[in-house]
Amino acid sequence: MRKSALGLLAATAALGLAASNAQAADLPSRYSPAPAYNALPVFTWTGFYAGLNAGYGWNVGDSRFYDPTFGSVPGRRHGGFVGGAQAGYNYQFGMFVAGVETDLQYAAVGNKGASYGTTYYPGDSDGFFGTIRARAGVAFDRALVYGTGGFAYGDVGGNRGIDPVLGHHSGDEVNWGWTIGGGVEYAITNNFTAKVEGLYVDIDTKDNFDRGGRVNVDRDAEFGVLRAGLNYKFN
Repeated sequence: MRKSALGLLAATAALGLAASNAQAADLPSRYSPAPAYNALPVFTWTGFYAGLNAGYGWNVGDSRFYDPTFGSVPGRRHGGFVGGAQAGYNYQFGMFVAGVETDLQYAAVGNKGASYGTTYYPGDSDGFFGTIRARAGVAFDRALVYGTGGFAYGDVGGNRGIDPVLGHHSGDEVNWGWTIGGGVEYAITNNFTAKVEGLYVDIDTKDNFDRGGRVNVDRDAEFGVLRAGLNYKFN
């Protein structure tokens, strides 16, 4: 009888303990869930972009013309406003960024005038040039340091001066050349970037200044450009 009572008491205790554990399992946890971690989006330079730029250009080329009386006579150099638009595409892999860019610029860096004795015939100060360039650089988060280089074309510094006696003249025409440079660009927001860029441009201007079979000795279109630009990056 005593053993039966002890067994019944033990069974009752075990049953109560099991019921208590089951009820505790159904209760909400007293521990707070781990806070959700929302990582901030990482900026990338990958994508298409387009924008505007403005700056200053200065002529560094040497323009020399043949004068029948005084021989080879140098022209004059000039500098002025440069401005236009650009568009391109970047691709980022790790810290490195590679891309391609094209631009078209108004350039008041011409004025390749010609001197004949004591008479000076001014050239055109207005002109244009464009470039098609590769870009490659290193990105430090939102800052990009890059080099650039490629093809250049344009009509810069054409001379239209005409001597009614000697018949010297020069027509305007588009010529090709090359360009090289570099710059720094910074992403102000995820869509807008600002840059400062320098270029050296050498357009192979032909000897198109003539009098019969006599042509100019040299007519370089070489100039430097320092410009600032603003781009919109398409997501």
